Amino acid sequence: MEVAAVSQEPDVRVLVVDDQEPYLRAMRAVVDATNGFTVVGTAATGQESLDVARDLVPELVLMDVNLPGIDGIEASRRILSEGTGTVVVLLSTYDRDDVDLAGSGAAAYVPKGAFGPDRLIEAWTSAHGDG
Repeated sequence: MEVAAVSQEPDVRVLVVDDQEPYLRAMRAVVDATNGFTVVGTAATGQESLDVARDLVPELVLMDVNLPGIDGIEASRRILSEGTGTVVVLLSTYDRDDVDLAGSGAAAYVPKGAFGPDRLIEAWTSAHGDG
């Protein structure tokens, strides 16, 4: 008799932050298609991401680097300074070398064009030392 392994862990709660609707939808679709992850909220600006993160306390924030007002780097710093254990993964259309990630505290950087379920899982497990 075979018994399918069923995870007792609840889904990772994800906040998706991007000011461009097509990218926001694409990132949300990747999360929705990845077992073990669920989108609990979205935001379109750095300031909005701070407010939503404070209200929802997500475990993972997928943060666009280039946002109006407070950019993704500064928003990441502020979210991480709350000390809730939230993991931030930065995403951008720019090459990693073109983005100053210093001091952001982000667990990973993923180019938007390379973002998919495998990269989501990889970033999450790497941040938790599970992989």
